[in-house]
Amino acid sequence: MEQIKRTALYDIHKKYNGNMVDFAGFELPLYYENILDEHKAVRTNAGMFDVSHMGEVAIKGEDAEKYIQNLVTNNIEVISEYGVMYTLMCYEDGGVVDDLLVYKYNSKDYLLVINASNIEQDFNWMIEQKGNYDVDINNISDNVAEVALQGPKAQMILQKLTETDLSNIKFFTFDDNVMVDNKKCLVSRTGYTGEDGFEIYTSLDNIADIWEVIMKTGKDEGLKPAGLGSRDTLRFEVALPLYGNEIDKDITPLEASLGYFVKLDTDFVGKEVLARQKEQGLSRKLIGIELIGKGIARHGYDILSNEGEKIGFITTGYQSPSVGKSVALGIVDIDYTKMGTEIKVQIRKKQVSAKVVSKKFYKKNYSK
Repeated sequence: MEQIKRTALYDIHKKYNGNMVDFAGFELPLYYENILDEHKAVRTNAGMFDVSHMGEVAIKGEDAEKYIQNLVTNNIEVISEYGVMYTLMCYEDGGVVDDLLVYKYNSKDYLLVINASNIEQDFNWMIEQKGNYDVDINNISDNVAEVALQGPKAQMILQKLTETDLSNIKFFTFDDNVMVDNKKCLVSRTGYTGEDGFEIYTSLDNIADIWEVIMKTGKDEGLKPAGLGSRDTLRFEVALPLYGNEIDKDITPLEASLGYFVKLDTDFVGKEVLARQKEQGLSRKLIGIELIGKGIARHGYDILSNEGEKIGFITTGYQSPSVGKSVALGIVDIDYTKMGTEIKVQIRKKQVSAKVVSKKFYKKNYSK
């Protein structure tokens, strides 16, 4: 039986009364006080998350750029040095191995940040795809700690702790030499909440001090520690996908409405299937759903036509804290994707009326 892992911030979570759960093999806080307050803190002030469970893979070598380009669906050749790009990694059949962030130092030196639940699967897949590429592939996940400081006051709080002008770290760029309270960090203007903010990577030895000094500095600005619960409601409201929900090995990026991140003028594993899917047209697609009747559409619930025929399934659903409506994301047959289409959701023994709406339940507030 595999032992559950703990991040370097485990003692901090206990100190802050984190309600701990098993997530992707890690013992992490679902919430500290409650999910709703932590969600609101991120939307109005700032929240800080322990995301040390995420995986990191260093790719170095003469062929690093060519190798990664063959691995992912986006065009990484357009990334500037010290730029970051979101992309997806696919199997030959177009199903998603994982979604990830690509950090580029230069064309021979990259850092890939992958989902905690997929670290072993992703790393094995990367090794399989190495072929004759001249690259070194190293899983450094166990040596990297990370927190995400997110919210409209994130820059104001972090700026008090560093001499680096954070306004120079633009959206989806990074600086790997930021001294935060005299501790070296890699800081990127990225996140998973739809708000402005930073992801801060450092050593295991430094992360507890980094957490504490940020919490102390942000206390008067309304900063709260935030857990996995609000992380999911925040990303859901702005339609950011979660592996295992909106994307997985049986759902292609095009079906998940992530076509913007699929560049068919590049070559990558899975391209043929995705190109054919685009040419022939999709048979199903991710939609936004607003419930008209009472209830919450949970992950896995059936989506029905008005005649009661199963036409899809819910990927994520909540009572949205920001907009106050019961909304969901789901994948349905392509004939039912038009805005305003009336559908139903099977919630236990009851069929609840719903309609197709925009997936963007809440507008992103990125600083660009």
